[in-house]
Amino acid sequence: MTSGLWELVLQGVWVTIQLLVLSALLATAVSFVVGVARTHRLWIVRFLAGFYTEVFRGTSALVMIFWVFFVLPPAFGWQLVPLWAGTLALGLTYGAYGAEIVRGALVAVDPAQKEGGIALSFSPWQRMRLILLPQAVPEMIPPFSNLLVELLKGTALVSIMGMGDLAFSGNLVRLALQESAEIYTYILLIYFVIAFLLTRVMRGLEKKLKAGVGKTAPKSGTVTPEPAGIGGVR
Repeated sequence: MTSGLWELVLQGVWVTIQLLVLSALLATAVSFVVGVARTHRLWIVRFLAGFYTEVFRGTSALVMIFWVFFVLPPAFGWQLVPLWAGTLALGLTYGAYGAEIVRGALVAVDPAQKEGGIALSFSPWQRMRLILLPQAVPEMIPPFSNLLVELLKGTALVSIMGMGDLAFSGNLVRLALQESAEIYTYILLIYFVIAFLLTRVMRGLEKKLKAGVGKTAPKSGTVTPEPAGIGGVR
């Protein structure tokens, strides 16, 4: 490829990274707000959070992008630029999946920990901030890592709006050179490299967080020994 075409691809990489970061931030905020709401003591809060989760998990991200970009403007009289439309659609969609990760991690915390917070007269917010989240967040990192990679791949859907992301730029280069195999191989490798870097960063974050709560992330392929009972009998 010529330098001009490579520049087009690199611009697409930059747009994809921007979309990934913005939609990941929105999805993270949605995940924690809705996930915590799903464990709320009031049934109406749990119902509303569950309704949101089921709606956005049960709809196509592609159709959601169409809806945000093409349906909202006539309905409300304003137009979102493709970057913000893609951020909104992907953030809300993947945030619904993340909410289930947060809910599951919070529910998995030892009930004795919650009872200890009640015994110490902690408010619900104090129990959540000081007891539950510090133990639950490290357990969220591996599934959040997978979700982040899925979000990266989902960013390719914004090309339907004519947004110059990596997939859209790659298609323009393919049309210019009429070389599908070479161009799409490059695009696949670029997505793989970005995904690999993301998983390494998330793995490092997992180790740091687990070290902060007295746990160590096990190495791949290792088996954690069971604790011995009284007198060494299991």
